[in-house]
Amino acid sequence: MNAGNSPLIYLRDVPLNMIVSAYQPYFAPHAGFFAKALLSDVLVLMDAVQFPQGRTWLTRNRFKNDQGILRLSIPVWKRGLGRRNINEVKICYEGRWLKKNRESLITAYGKAPYFEDHAYFFEALFNERPERLVDLNLKIIRHINGFLGTGTKLILLSDLGVDADEPELSVQVSKKLGATAFLAQQSARRYLDEEAFGKAGVNLQFFNPRPPVYPQLWGPFIPNLSILDMLFNVGPGAFRVIRRI
Repeated sequence: MNAGNSPLIYLRDVPLNMIVSAYQPYFAPHAGFFAKALLSDVLVLMDAVQFPQGRTWLTRNRFKNDQGILRLSIPVWKRGLGRRNINEVKICYEGRWLKKNRESLITAYGKAPYFEDHAYFFEALFNERPERLVDLNLKIIRHINGFLGTGTKLILLSDLGVDADEPELSVQVSKKLGATAFLAQQSARRYLDEEAFGKAGVNLQFFNPRPPVYPQLWGPFIPNLSILDMLFNVGPGAFRVIRRI
């Protein structure tokens, strides 16, 4: 079993109508990530696909402080390692970035109404120092998903034993889980094979999430930040905000 101890879903557990969706395990994802989860019975975290060569939301995200946008990132080992899957990427703990990230979050959100509700989790996570990037990101995703109470099952692609590339990969994942529908963003339509989904008996569905608006610290509202900005500012009300996306 891989990181997160994700349980496999067996056919006896599958509802008559089951919506499956997929996302890469991003670092402290945006609100649309969890809006998609909320609309799904199962969200597959695509940890066994190639790690991007350029900039990626797997290692960075945007937050907010008194200067505007605060960018935080997680350094990973890259040089000389060639192409790797996401679940093979390891975090580089050299330098002072961990301390700086911790201090930046406290400075930006220490006075937010619900920051203390999550401070214990992040302090423990920083102290734990997970070796792999996927372990860090999964812990954050599971914490947020549990807090929101989406009821969505999170499963790792690496636990499914599916060996394929897109556009076949999403079809095979859907078949493996016995899905009746696969949910994707409208922007992904050109990358997916609608005919292949149809032949597999899976209804391909699309949605187009809208950036939510909610109370923030530090002046004018900034959209499309990490969902942590919402959790720190809105707390339990985040579920209602997510449902409106």
